[in-house]
Amino acid sequence: MIKHIHLIALLIPCSLLLPTSSFAQQPKKLKTIIIDAGHGGNDYGAVGQYEHSLRSNEKDVTLAISQQLVIELRKQLPEVNTIPTRTSDIYQSPKEKANIANENKGDLFICIHADSGPLKTGRRKIGTRTVTRYKVTYKGKGRRKKKISKPYTVVEPVYECFKLPLTRSGTSVWIFAAHKTSDKLKAIMQEEGQTESEYEIEAGSDSSYNSFDFNSPEGRAIAQIYAKRYQEKSDRLATMVNEAIEPTNRAALGVNQRQKGIWVLQATNMPAILIETGFINNPEDEEYLNSENGQKEIAKAITNAVIRYKSQLEQARSNVQAN
Repeated sequence: MIKHIHLIALLIPCSLLLPTSSFAQQPKKLKTIIIDAGHGGNDYGAVGQYEHSLRSNEKDVTLAISQQLVIELRKQLPEVNTIPTRTSDIYQSPKEKANIANENKGDLFICIHADSGPLKTGRRKIGTRTVTRYKVTYKGKGRRKKKISKPYTVVEPVYECFKLPLTRSGTSVWIFAAHKTSDKLKAIMQEEGQTESEYEIEAGSDSSYNSFDFNSPEGRAIAQIYAKRYQEKSDRLATMVNEAIEPTNRAALGVNQRQKGIWVLQATNMPAILIETGFINNPEDEEYLNSENGQKEIAKAITNAVIRYKSQLEQARSNVQAN
């Protein structure tokens, strides 16, 4: 145990600070991007339910936007392998989605969703109706007391209830919560025997690290470092996506950390973000998300952010190589 503790203490500073050490590292190239269309099949996701809505299903909106995003990424970054998790209306569990990303050794995971929220109920008068009521009186006393019901009619209003649309609109970007790293660690540690989870080992490195075991005590320490770096890179890309949304004149709602319901981001062995492209129960957003122009605009904004992220990644790699 003491030996393991000493080894962990040595590995952590080396992996963070010393690119010329025996654990020499370079920032990984952006080779593969996984695009996930949220929901699908019998999982409809959010549904447009306010009065006069388009009755959109989130699963259809996310698929359409994801398809536009795949087209745009392949056009702008032909050297990068862009892989969609689904191309049709099928259901995939979060575990299946994570497996697709991990098995294809993705370098980025981008999950497309549409947001919603609780709808308030409105009420309005739609007419009147005539109803019969009874006025009850009593005659006599004691055992001779009788109940007398006298009918009379009244006109009363008739109301109907309806769902009010959301007033909230815009695009938000989500990453896994910083303190929820257990699934991220599991995803990293499942890559036992591989050293390219986040950083590539240089050709001249010590060959003893080529079969590095992430399930060992010292390996878990390295996995924790990777998880932290994934969190940082996820936040960086999410910020870039949020900044790319701003010029579209739509509300950019910032980068958020979701505490639950975002397991797939934690189970992928790579930086990962989830984009809530708009509110399906907001009239303007729903129309925008269903329009080809809106879908293409979102896809181009995300692509611009990915291009910027890739450029920074490659610049960091060049700086490491130069040193």
